[in-house]
Amino acid sequence: MSSSPLSKKRRLSGSETKTGSHCSSSNSVRTDLSHTPANGMAKNGNDAEIDEGLYSRQLYVLGHDAMKRMQNSNVLISGMRGLGVEIAKNVILGGVRSVTVHDQGVAEWRDLSSQFYLREEDLGKNRAEVSQPRLAELNNYVPVTAYTGTLADDYLTKFQVVVLTNSTLEEQQQVGEFCHSKGIKLIIADTRGLFGQLFCDFGEEMVVYDTNGEQPLSAMISMITKDNPGVVTCLDEARHGFESGDYVTFTEVQGMTELNGCQPVEIKVLGPYTFSICDTAGFTDYVRGGIVSQVKMPKKIAFADGEELLTLVKEVNSSQTGSAKVEQLDEALLKKLSYVAAGDLAPVNAFIGGLAAQEVMKACTGKFMPIMQWLYFDALECLAEEEGALLTEEECAPRNCRYDGQIAVFGSKLQDLLGKQRYFLVGAGAIGCELLKNFAMIGLAGGEGEVIVTDMDTIEKSNLNRQFLFRPHDVTKMKSDTAAAAVKQMNPSIRITGHQNRVGPDTERVYDDDFFESLDGVANALDNVDARMYMDRRCVYYRKPLLESGTLGTKGNVQVVIPFLTESYSSSQDPPEKSIPICTLKNFPNAIEHTLQWARDEFEGLFKQPPENAMQYLTDPKFMERTLKLPGAQPVEVLEAVYKSLVTDCPHSWADCVAWARNHWQCQYSNNIRQLLHNFPPEQLTSSGAPFWSGPKRCPHALEFSTSNDLHMDYIMAAANLYAQTYGVQGSTDRAGVIKILQDVKVPLFTPRSGVKIHVSDQDLQNSNSSVDDSRLEELKVQLPSSDSSKFKLCPIDFEKSKLIAGKIIPAIATTTAAVVGLVCLELIKIVQGHKKLESYKNGFMNLALPFFAFSEPIAAPRHKYYEIDWSLWDRFEVTGLQPNGEEMTLRQFLDYFKNEHKLEITMLSQGVSMLYSFFMPAAKLKERLDLPMTEIVTKVSKKKLGKHVKALVFELCCNDLSDEDVEVPYVRYTIR
Repeated sequence: MSSSPLSKKRRLSGSETKTGSHCSSSNSVRTDLSHTPANGMAKNGNDAEIDEGLYSRQLYVLGHDAMKRMQNSNVLISGMRGLGVEIAKNVILGGVRSVTVHDQGVAEWRDLSSQFYLREEDLGKNRAEVSQPRLAELNNYVPVTAYTGTLADDYLTKFQVVVLTNSTLEEQQQVGEFCHSKGIKLIIADTRGLFGQLFCDFGEEMVVYDTNGEQPLSAMISMITKDNPGVVTCLDEARHGFESGDYVTFTEVQGMTELNGCQPVEIKVLGPYTFSICDTAGFTDYVRGGIVSQVKMPKKIAFADGEELLTLVKEVNSSQTGSAKVEQLDEALLKKLSYVAAGDLAPVNAFIGGLAAQEVMKACTGKFMPIMQWLYFDALECLAEEEGALLTEEECAPRNCRYDGQIAVFGSKLQDLLGKQRYFLVGAGAIGCELLKNFAMIGLAGGEGEVIVTDMDTIEKSNLNRQFLFRPHDVTKMKSDTAAAAVKQMNPSIRITGHQNRVGPDTERVYDDDFFESLDGVANALDNVDARMYMDRRCVYYRKPLLESGTLGTKGNVQVVIPFLTESYSSSQDPPEKSIPICTLKNFPNAIEHTLQWARDEFEGLFKQPPENAMQYLTDPKFMERTLKLPGAQPVEVLEAVYKSLVTDCPHSWADCVAWARNHWQCQYSNNIRQLLHNFPPEQLTSSGAPFWSGPKRCPHALEFSTSNDLHMDYIMAAANLYAQTYGVQGSTDRAGVIKILQDVKVPLFTPRSGVKIHVSDQDLQNSNSSVDDSRLEELKVQLPSSDSSKFKLCPIDFEKSKLIAGKIIPAIATTTAAVVGLVCLELIKIVQGHKKLESYKNGFMNLALPFFAFSEPIAAPRHKYYEIDWSLWDRFEVTGLQPNGEEMTLRQFLDYFKNEHKLEITMLSQGVSMLYSFFMPAAKLKERLDLPMTEIVTKVSKKKLGKHVKALVFELCCNDLSDEDVEVPYVRYTIR
């Protein structure tokens, strides 16, 4: 259960309008860096290798070029209170060249409310010196040093980026002026209770290489006009997605060849399928085809210093009229600021710290658009909802305890409430680790309460880059137990229990009625929609608050689900993921995604499914019976594959495996293409006279095998070794030996045949599969023994992008996770306080690359009505099954109860997939059931016994009202114990 992807309708996207100077195309450098030095350390810098095992998820966010630039940056972070340590943690995980942590102050009680690397025994010690060894454990590749002197000018020159936290205005101005003059990037971050701010000064001018981090778009062309400017029309299969100011290049254009390989051209969008380019009036006539691809252009941006900014603000304000001009300060806001400024809150530090660390990465790499230049944040809705309700000085006074920084804002009563909370955390991956850290800092379950965290996964090396509670020596250990032990170190008073269970119907004996009823709330830290929706349903049923969040690279979202107030997570759904038609994959791929999906299918069809089926055929007596019941042509296909696996294609030596690989290569990359081009020659026309090979159909060409082609040999080596491993044959990595074997392999001559049917559409394919070849099926039953993309001229992509698409890997980075979880925990504080107003809660959306932040009220739970009764998804009928006489309600009594109590006539009654009653039920069956107890009917129909853990059943109803009209009603919770 690692960091969860954005899902549902809460995905964020967006982009910055771009302008850019002319430049040569920039391609990422492919580096094969998969090992860690023997001593576990590696210096960062120009000659540093990137440990892909550690940084894999982050590489999909930043790319290799940005990672290389980051590894050349030395970063100073001043101030090691809660905000400073949060920034340092994220920057160290990110993988800069070095980090120096600076502080001249000593640990105080109030620091412990958010500084997770300080402990009670550290009180009175220098914060930087105590934090340094704990921060250094986060990443073996990043040296971390502590500095306790003054920030003199000559000392600052050692760094490319300087971050100031917990700093005076005088120091900020002094350091800011020096850094600006020397081209040192400066970030100032501050939090005061529920307020936060961030300021960036990245010099007079800075080049941003990629403003939004999105993958470059491409589209297929259907027309280009000869005009000034020329207008490009794309195929209407999908919108092109470009924006005015984007730069594009062209390939595979037939006719207007001047565009192929031209320098990047700026475009102006005219519509979802059209855009204009340069003057094409003098170009040759466009014939057909072509691919247009977006090119990321560097963008220069400028920063003003603090004094200039202040002057600009004054000028802007003085030029305003009416309500736009600020005549006087917001005294109420200032009063709230003064009351909470002494506070130090972990969630606010997590949010601002995540943002600040991302700005450090932007400063180091030129990747993503920096904050221009000031960001302000507050979470005042966390305070009491009643207008004018203020805590007394006594309630907020320091107690000389670890929560002093939080008590200063919320008082001691909330602290006691937090300590009594019982929360269920589902997942201990990246989001789960950040949540646990925040739980420990705010004192959740620090008294009589408890945090139960479950995760069935073990720790892997790639987790260490984001899941900051884990260390290299924890690899292979269980996530939940390791995370629980780590946060106990941060706050020994937290009561926490680790489980290794998957949440779902299979574990409802563990997470039963008693378990859920004892909870105060649930936090999801999941990586898939199905598990999220399951937990959402459980929370709605048990009426428990749910904190839901997810990340996808630099994008993040937070959703809060409050009983009787908001909609649930499942109330809205994303459209299903777009699938690729089989015929496109097999015969007419036109994008890298198609060839990679084809390769995934090919791998499974060669090395996974056939061996599994063959083993089942040999070991499972019912395999044949099950296979023959499969629909359409599947029985023939499955048994044909088993026959090949066990008879015709079964290798006896390494040479057999090489021969199989060579013949398979010939079939896939030469013979099949020659047959395709025999059926549909390059100049073929459709019945309407249009070229067959046009639009999304790109004409392929057959390949000629050569042992001197590294790509061809890589394929043979991989395929032969995989095939050998499948059959337990000893493989080999000796390329020279394989070349020698290949010289003796007889590759049958291939001649394309007429009359071979190639399906142009999936409908064609479906129709052909509808009938079974009975004669071949009978033959197989008797014969069975007893118990690459270059062929389609696609532009190659780098290895990393291939892995991302093929592995369906979720890009992830620590900064986004930290910021998202900070917002989650602010919502948690509101829930514990018992906020009742919809507007008090905030769903959050962010994209740190743009940067973009948006907060909105949750959507209210939709209301329904029958008669004058108003209900939502949180409402239900509560029916007690046991009668006063100790006997259980019968079906007749159940039907009568609804008729008498609710004026509803039940027409259908079901439990899960079991139909218990319907108005059209045969009279004999109805008579049999009417006087049976409800639980007896359930067990009889479902053929399952009710577990002793089940306290209530859920029934769904279809009802008519007194006027015999259908009415929509809530479900029934029928209590049996």
